[in-house]
Amino acid sequence: MFRNDVLDYLSRVRPWVPLALYGPLAVLCLTLHFYRSRHWWPGCGLVALGLAAWTLFEYSLHRWVFHYSSHSAWSQRLHFIIHGVHHDYPNDALRLVMPPVVSVPLAILIYGLSRLVWGAVPGLAFYAGFVMGYLVYDNLHYAVHHFNFRNRWFQRLKRHHMWHHYRDPSRGFGFTSGFWDWVFGTDFSKPRR
Repeated sequence: MFRNDVLDYLSRVRPWVPLALYGPLAVLCLTLHFYRSRHWWPGCGLVALGLAAWTLFEYSLHRWVFHYSSHSAWSQRLHFIIHGVHHDYPNDALRLVMPPVVSVPLAILIYGLSRLVWGAVPGLAFYAGFVMGYLVYDNLHYAVHHFNFRNRWFQRLKRHHMWHHYRDPSRGFGFTSGFWDWVFGTDFSKPRR
């Protein structure tokens, strides 16, 4: 993908890497939150809110960043690097999860925003939920491209994502949740005009 071997290496990621990086981070954030917090129930609500926020973030990133179209050669190359390669080579096992060179700065930014909006201790619970949403996304996305579980829910998730890849890439941007596709009218339930 790159003429530079270092850049090419940094763009390839094994599917266990996000879990190894962010799994302990989510556990640490939850532990610190519940250790420092007086009441457990607001933290549970913030974890759920973080999970829900992940679904909107995922939809928005996929629709308006990963599928942004431009006519300049530079932006088309950037788009290919960010997401186009995934559509051209959807079964490339090393390009299905977000590389740490991208995910770590995003994780730091989201942590800072969580802390700014919710405060130091409550922000940890929200952030943990957000990170868990990301981990669910990354692992399910990998599974959808490489496994064929017979579970009805998994088959529906896989069909929805494959339709995005092979039928109409202008729809089906939500992966972990179809809710935002329904809200923004990009679901597959209605025919395109």
